[in-house]
Amino acid sequence: MSTYLKTVEAVYEQAAKQPDGNLCCTPSSAWNLPGLHVPPIMNAMNYGCGSTVNPRDLRPDDTVLYVGVGGGLEALQFAYFTRRPGGVIAVDPVAAMREKAQANLEEASRLNPWFRPEYVEIRDGNALDLPVDADSVSVVAQNCLFNIFIQSDFERALSEVVRVLQLGGRFATSDPIANGPLPEAFRADVHARAQCLSGCQTLDDYVGTLVSAGFGRVDVRARFPYRAVTPAEYPCLTETVMLDSIEAVAYKEPDGFDGPSINTGRMAIYIGPAETHRDDSGAVLIRGIPAPVSDAAARRLARHPDIIVTPPTFHARAAGCC
Repeated sequence: MSTYLKTVEAVYEQAAKQPDGNLCCTPSSAWNLPGLHVPPIMNAMNYGCGSTVNPRDLRPDDTVLYVGVGGGLEALQFAYFTRRPGGVIAVDPVAAMREKAQANLEEASRLNPWFRPEYVEIRDGNALDLPVDADSVSVVAQNCLFNIFIQSDFERALSEVVRVLQLGGRFATSDPIANGPLPEAFRADVHARAQCLSGCQTLDDYVGTLVSAGFGRVDVRARFPYRAVTPAEYPCLTETVMLDSIEAVAYKEPDGFDGPSINTGRMAIYIGPAETHRDDSGAVLIRGIPAPVSDAAARRLARHPDIIVTPPTFHARAAGCC
């Protein structure tokens, strides 16, 4: 095992023993779902930078693989929708974290009459070699884990996600990103990497790696401030670095008409004289009605004199129409 991964496991082993409110955390809470009661310890161990759970995505027949169980919060939230033994599989390489998550899930079963601990199966394993059969799950999720990987390991982790996902399956991911390339001296700080700070990529590089792994569509659903890192904390920095957090869903499906479909919340609005406009892809735009489009389609449609294209909102909720 590489030195930086040993450091990561040591940091999370300590976080399992003593909750660390500053570790990979944004001020967010669990979904307020009817009948869902979250043990306080799970919220205290919410080592994430966003959320990978969205009620609009999930079905009772989904099988969810959660990579990096943490305190068990998101595994519990996924189980809220699957509600069957083995509906959620959680993988973590840190024994102390697995044990703590199991105890937290036992506590959750006392607070939630609908939940049983066997709804979440916790397995020993890591993102680089998932202990799951190929094409066996419909959803894979990770929260604030993949950003710690060096590029080759990030690519390997994504190839494992693609391997275990069924065709049409979804990869829900939340990670911090950088607004520009980080200084190499900062990137070399393995402790800062373990704390989800110095391993951040830019959004373009992050999404590009998802596409290269085989995801034909990526929806960027949220982007918001994550952390400011200062030279006072890390003398290798010459100025304060702002990091953002994103929530995205990548789909194991073929490319679209314009190639990989990257959706960042852009809209296309036809304003021409006809009631409708059929574009080169065959999609129909209704005059005056905003329609979601991929970034590539937005660039193509923006050349049309009767089509207005809006900038990214980073709130993509549906596939682009083009």
